[in-house]
Amino acid sequence: MRAPALVAMLVVVLVALVRRGRHRSKGAGGRLESLPPGPVGLPVIGYMHQMLVNKPVFRWVHRLLADAGGEIVCVRLGPVHVVAVTSPEMAREVLRKNDAVFADRPTTFAAESFSVGYRSASISPHGDQWRKMRRVLTAEILSPATEHRLRGARGEEADHLVRSVLARCGRDGAAVDVHHVARHFCGNVIRRLTLGRRHFREPRADDEDAAAPGRDEAEHVDARVATRNYLDACCVSDYFPALGGLDLDGHEKVIKKVMRTLNRLHDPVVEERVEEWRLLRKAGERRDVADFLDVLASLDDAAGRPLLTVEEIKAQTIVSAS
Repeated sequence: MRAPALVAMLVVVLVALVRRGRHRSKGAGGRLESLPPGPVGLPVIGYMHQMLVNKPVFRWVHRLLADAGGEIVCVRLGPVHVVAVTSPEMAREVLRKNDAVFADRPTTFAAESFSVGYRSASISPHGDQWRKMRRVLTAEILSPATEHRLRGARGEEADHLVRSVLARCGRDGAAVDVHHVARHFCGNVIRRLTLGRRHFREPRADDEDAAAPGRDEAEHVDARVATRNYLDACCVSDYFPALGGLDLDGHEKVIKKVMRTLNRLHDPVVEERVEEWRLLRKAGERRDVADFLDVLASLDDAAGRPLLTVEEIKAQTIVSAS
């Protein structure tokens, strides 16, 4: 473990001892509720130090499950009890029988950043905002009509993929990097469906391969991959908010860089489209929607005003593109 991490852990212990703050779940009778078996850990920090030194974390959790000799284990990370299950039976118990208890989502630095302050649906905590965006997604974005409308765009991208592979194979029998091609094919499809474009800047007409991804497209794909990797990653400051800003894991630096990239690429497209639909409303006109962004920008409330704010639309396009 790095020296700053050790120092930060000592600071947490000292602060916790001074404040005597204990975060325990108690039942109606004031007694601690029974928790699944798991390692005891250290006072205050629990097993947080082990999480920092055992990477990747999911394999460390699997080892704890094996040591516990069962299908469920409880690990205390600071003030938070994390319960991991590893069998279909236990998963059904959590996701079906007790889904109302476990339906909420944790508040984390990554989730707050990627959802622009919890304005999207899929990674926001349960509440009014989540319900609002969920209605929009189920009724508009994930509707059969929208799927049918955008089927042609997916077909065109599949044709682009085939032509690109054939062109590469035709160059003196050159090998094709399937990983590279698949990554950018997915990026092209997502940009077409979400933003209505393959490129953020139009390629030059004299470009040898105008359909190939440019620098912006490559950065967009990298940002998407980083979003998925860091959204559910274990970050110390998520369990000890007082450590926010110290960036002990290096997660905050990566997430901020990803958001700068996504904001730079998405914001001009979103703002231009929102302004286009504002002018259409002002003129009393409408047009057919061509992508997810059109759907989000065209929605009206009962008074005829835009249903979603610009920030909500930006948040949903970021999550949809991830």
